[in-house]
Amino acid sequence: MKIDAARIAADLDLIAGITETPGGGSSRPTFTPQWAFARDYVIGQAKTAGCDAIIDPAGNVHIRQNAFGWTDPAWLSGSHIDSVPHGGKFDGVTGIVVPLEILRAAHEAKRTIPLELIIFAEEEGTTFNLGMLGSRAWAGTLTMSDLAKLKNRDGVSPLDAGRAYGVLADQIATHKLDPTQYKGLIEVHVEQGPAMWEQNIPISIVTAINGRRQFACTIRGVANHAGSTPMNYRQDALVGFGEIAVALEALPKTLSPSTVCTIGQVFNKPNAINVIADESTFTIDFRSSTNDILDRGAAEIEQTIKSIAAKRKLTADIKQTEALPAVALDEGVINALRRAAKHVGLDNVSETSSGALHDAAILAPLLPTAMVFVASKDGISHNPGEYSRIEDIAKAAELLAAVVQRGDVA
Repeated sequence: MKIDAARIAADLDLIAGITETPGGGSSRPTFTPQWAFARDYVIGQAKTAGCDAIIDPAGNVHIRQNAFGWTDPAWLSGSHIDSVPHGGKFDGVTGIVVPLEILRAAHEAKRTIPLELIIFAEEEGTTFNLGMLGSRAWAGTLTMSDLAKLKNRDGVSPLDAGRAYGVLADQIATHKLDPTQYKGLIEVHVEQGPAMWEQNIPISIVTAINGRRQFACTIRGVANHAGSTPMNYRQDALVGFGEIAVALEALPKTLSPSTVCTIGQVFNKPNAINVIADESTFTIDFRSSTNDILDRGAAEIEQTIKSIAAKRKLTADIKQTEALPAVALDEGVINALRRAAKHVGLDNVSETSSGALHDAAILAPLLPTAMVFVASKDGISHNPGEYSRIEDIAKAAELLAAVVQRGDVA
């Protein structure tokens, strides 16, 4: 089997051009024509290489060689084709074109291999304000009620928006992941951090994925006249938010080097030039590598917000909207990657953890799971400037192919 790096590069370029924002990065919200066009390109390439594709009721695409049975245990590998607004061309798509290329190479070599390519529906979370919907629905960790409450920019739920693209709401609960059909999951992804690029490490095995807590918060004060209200009489929600933002930026340094805290969305009311703000609503994304730090950090976030609000005579409403644990990945799959690495010229392959969340974290409690990272230039991601070397992506494909061909985890 020979991996064709030029073919991988062509895949990435073509999919990058399928966007709502030509010239402004990749914008492919899930269950839109652009998303479907990109998905169908991958399906078409796979069918040309002797594969069959099915779409499960949650909208995920499954692809296997037509000579390999759907109930025979296979390695699962894939990622997502949706993007953040104005994103880069490597995020998610790398993890799709790698197993796609392996399937094409196997077809050309007239070999049958135990590999299933999966395209997960809605990983990013920017379409319906919750990430990894496809993998969560397939894993059975989201109910129909949960999915029905989520809305896209048009106020439509993923159940309704996905109907035209293969989603069958009434069948999701009865078509969940069957672990007996899989040897394990290996997701290939770009690192989305600067460490590997700076240290000239092309490929790393990922041994753990950081957990995440997310919050929706509202600080309320009193709207008043900007000119006639003395400074010491104000209950300014926006200034209270500003103090909170500075405090939360400093919090991770007290916990661990791998801990991060981000305020991603801010809405201010009444948002007028001459009115003191009476309400500031914002989101918090807090991540760390251990569940103990996640618990301690979440408690400190709430205490910090309440303390600053009380000091400024403001009220605070804090709601935790997501709690995903830190995940240690499977030692058996990691060892399979270590062994295979020596066969593809990676004698001292690096190992790392993932600060970003991935579909692999959702399936890791159900399937033996690990990840492979490819270096990202300067750590830039979710940005049109995102870049990874094609030769590194091709090497990741060689590594995954070696694991698939060598057999089981043991």
